[in-house]
Amino acid sequence: MASLVPESTNDAYRGHPLAAWALTLLGILTVVPGAIHAFLPDGGAGVIAGLDLSANAATIIGVFAWVGATQIVWGALMLFVSLRYRSFVPPVLALILVERIIIALNQWVFKPGEGPHHPPEAYATLVLLPAVAVLLALALRNHD
Repeated sequence: MASLVPESTNDAYRGHPLAAWALTLLGILTVVPGAIHAFLPDGGAGVIAGLDLSANAATIIGVFAWVGATQIVWGALMLFVSLRYRSFVPPVLALILVERIIIALNQWVFKPGEGPHHPPEAYATLVLLPAVAVLLALALRNHD
């Protein structure tokens, strides 16, 4: 019978341990905002992101909750990989890098919004891009 949680693959991971532990931190830093978006009454749209909720508040809050649910699951996957299935650290870091590139392009180039205001995540992404690229390089290097 197949198990929901197969045996750990940590022994097969050859990359730098820092990359795996950083993925643990990234997982936590993804689950926490996800919970804020999913469970805070305004999803953080007004109180954290500073968005004007006077028009279409229900839609904005609903989208934040939707994103929050996705962040919780994505962050849980990061934690699962970093703690139990480390052989998947490089592809997960690569996916995070692609995600952050798309977020940065949308936030700063293609869909920057009105005015000079950007939500905190827009700035966090600019910091995360080079950090995740370095972590990916460390994860791909044989550390034996």
